[in-house]
Amino acid sequence: MSTRAWGMLFVLCGAIFLEGIDVAMLNVALPSIRADLGLSTGELQWVMSAYVLGYGGFMMLGGRAADLLGRRRMFVGWLSVFLLFSGLGGLATEGWMLIAARFVTGVAAAFMTPAGLSIITTTFPEGPRRDRALLIYSGTAAGGFSLGLVLGGLLSSVDWRWVFFAPVLVSLVVLLAALVLIPRPAEQPVAPGSQPVDITGALLITVALMLLAVTVERATHTGIGWTAATLAAGLAALTAFVAVERRSAAPLLRLGILRSGTLLRVNAAGLLLAAAFFAFQFIAVLYLQELRGWSTMKTSLAMLVMGIDAVLAPTLTPRLVNRYGNARVILGGLLLAVAGYGLFLPIGLDTVYLAMFPSMLLVGLSFALAYGPLTISATDGIEESEQGLAGGLLYTSFQFGAALGLSAATAVNVAVAPEAGGVAASAQTMLDGFHAALLVPLGAAILAAAVIAAGPTRRRPAPVVGGAAATVATPPAGESVPAPSVSR
Repeated sequence: MSTRAWGMLFVLCGAIFLEGIDVAMLNVALPSIRADLGLSTGELQWVMSAYVLGYGGFMMLGGRAADLLGRRRMFVGWLSVFLLFSGLGGLATEGWMLIAARFVTGVAAAFMTPAGLSIITTTFPEGPRRDRALLIYSGTAAGGFSLGLVLGGLLSSVDWRWVFFAPVLVSLVVLLAALVLIPRPAEQPVAPGSQPVDITGALLITVALMLLAVTVERATHTGIGWTAATLAAGLAALTAFVAVERRSAAPLLRLGILRSGTLLRVNAAGLLLAAAFFAFQFIAVLYLQELRGWSTMKTSLAMLVMGIDAVLAPTLTPRLVNRYGNARVILGGLLLAVAGYGLFLPIGLDTVYLAMFPSMLLVGLSFALAYGPLTISATDGIEESEQGLAGGLLYTSFQFGAALGLSAATAVNVAVAPEAGGVAASAQTMLDGFHAALLVPLGAAILAAAVIAAGPTRRRPAPVVGGAAATVATPPAGESVPAPSVSR
């Protein structure tokens, strides 16, 4: 790659690094936030879920806006909003203030992230250079997560508010670099107002996702009438979204893109992967800090090995993808996740860290193998004009999966170990709650592996010729065969 290309990739990786470090630092700071603001487990879950729902709910609008209004413009503009509201989260004095700030921060990420991803996929042609760029990109996100675990522990031991102030400094550096290193497009984007943007569709899909997540989270401690009402409302909003998209002249989601069986499987697997990963982190942090009494720093170091994908994603994963293809590598990663979550199930009141270490390691390995190839598969063969949409669709699946995983794990945990008047349950009851909640990530990982194993890949690896593997496209029915390129 040229120096200019490396510079641009550096900036885009900086943004996804920022997103990773932001989530990881907040994750280990949750018990400190709960203690300071007096939040219940359900409210604490919404500190995380508000972000991922804002992220996932507006992701498709963010992807489409990048395609229509300019990828650089969306990236730089919404990075500024991310910077502002991350700082406001650190000033919150009530739970609702923090939840609201996290929601807006998630919305900003929903516009910023698909814009960055589509800059990569439209700058680098399909083939080894794009694959390499995407795997470096996903590996950098993992690096942010790894560093975030350590920094989150350090900062929370001083004051949890620094978990929100620190990303402001990173955002400012990335923003200044973006203004210099991301080139302005040769072609001007569509002028604002010259083509309608589907705001109605964005609002409907956001409402639908939020209602469905609320249904899962409240199911175990509300009446069946309330649960049925929120579920029906969520499904109605989802149905209305589909109806609006069918009639819209400029739909947020062109429904024809969903005819690809490969694309549907990739997004379903991404949803389940994120559901398992976020649910596991949430329960593991509560177990280590609130049941075992570990400090935030000790918890951070215990989970640090999960960041091994920061090293493996840009180094080992490309070699495996080139040799075995995306689907086999993704499936291998998901099977490792199943093993990791399963090994964590027997945790007890005095389990030593050495017994937890294999689970942490396997979960990190699984993410290294699955996350990057899922990103490649989701954008492979998509027209350049819809790269933002494809990226937005994948990240919508990731974030909605994260919200569902958090909601489901919280619901199960609270059902088994309810809090009475703000007083935590006994140690054994808490442990029973964690055991039950850990079945959520295990079940999601098993389903994700089944989804990937259920169908063929779009591209199959072929023998290496002259250092690069030729491929034969095997598209789903109704799709044209793209030009041969380096194996996915």
